Amino acid sequence: MNILVVGGGGREHAIIKKLKENPKIKQIYALPGNGGISYDATLINIDPLDFDSIIDFVSKNTIDFAVVAPDDPLVLGLTDRLLEKGIPTFGPTKNAAIIEGSKVFSKQLMKKYKIPTADYEVFDSAEEAINYVKEKNRFPIVVKADGLALGKGTLISQDLNEAQDAINSIMVDKIFGDSGNRVVIEEFMQGPEVSVLAFTDSKTIVPMVSSMDHKRALDGDLGLNTGGMGAVAPNPYYTDDIAKVCEEKIFIPTINAMNNEGRPFKGCLYFGLMLTEDGPKVIEYNCRFGDPEAQVVLPLLESDLLDIMQAVYEERLDQVEVKFKDSAACCVIAASGGYPKDYKKGYTITGLSDAISTGALIFYAGTKMENNELVTSGGRVLGVTAVKPTLEEAILHAYKAMEKIHFENMHYRKDIGKKALAVQGGNINASI
Repeated sequence: MNILVVGGGGREHAIIKKLKENPKIKQIYALPGNGGISYDATLINIDPLDFDSIIDFVSKNTIDFAVVAPDDPLVLGLTDRLLEKGIPTFGPTKNAAIIEGSKVFSKQLMKKYKIPTADYEVFDSAEEAINYVKEKNRFPIVVKADGLALGKGTLISQDLNEAQDAINSIMVDKIFGDSGNRVVIEEFMQGPEVSVLAFTDSKTIVPMVSSMDHKRALDGDLGLNTGGMGAVAPNPYYTDDIAKVCEEKIFIPTINAMNNEGRPFKGCLYFGLMLTEDGPKVIEYNCRFGDPEAQVVLPLLESDLLDIMQAVYEERLDQVEVKFKDSAACCVIAASGGYPKDYKKGYTITGLSDAISTGALIFYAGTKMENNELVTSGGRVLGVTAVKPTLEEAILHAYKAMEKIHFENMHYRKDIGKKALAVQGGNINASI
């Protein structure tokens, strides 16, 4: 089989590595992929939003199955275009991807179907939003851009000044472009965060192993919000009892709600959850695999990924086994110094073979090939993932592998998994 994977980051590389385990696959095309992904797939230099060129490519090449991984092409309808061309595709159609594409839509969906989430209000003007915040006078408060914002469209404000700045930045200064034409202002929830990815064919939903993302750039959850600086799986806060509650009150009701709205969701649905004193609540939905969550969840998948994806496409998910290893995984992201703000590119990456020789997995993101050398080309450069029987072993292994990798201005957090390990009574401080 010939497979097309749309996207070019660490998530896409994790998908490609897992797909490669299937002996039926002859060729994987990564569109556009990145320098490091070229070790595992054939790169196609087409922008994921250039739908006409993508359709032209699949018309001229035999593609047996496509996977659309990033949010933008899903929300803008690439799956629809591929399906119209007769290409079996994993990823929701445009009318279902709106669950991530519009925060307003998702919040209204949850309210309508009584799916637990934070209280909220929606605003079309900065003035009305600021007046509401003044009137509410309860902080911290959360300000969210309605549309996609590279995972950075949520701003937490500690006081009125910060809230006004957040609203003006999104709605007036347009720091996220048209995604900020509307904002959702919601109550600040407290509790451990959990990411749960789930396969669904709109009839059956199969949650994957839980994970914990680390969004802030610096140790101790300090610094600016990023696309994610690392992850661990499973998330020790997510107990079997909590999983049952989530399935009954959140996962199944969400799939049913989308069906009732005439928007059947087929693909990977991401549940960002907060475990509050009042029970689990939805922070956000994503219409695809998370990044870096995919880099810890997929290495733990024992079942064949292509078989599952084909079953989702053919709406027979209930007929395939989805099994995960009874192990733990840790992914640490190596970023360019200065990320998520300004950073320099073009630095040679060394020590990769030494890191791989430890048994760790390397997932490439912001990389490109230059004169037969792999160099940095983005903010999040690569992720080092280790799978081990225990979380502590996985964390230590990931960091030992990371220590072998070098590029100028390289930055990574030293406390990925620390909070999760503390729940289990472990301590990584002395070892790292």
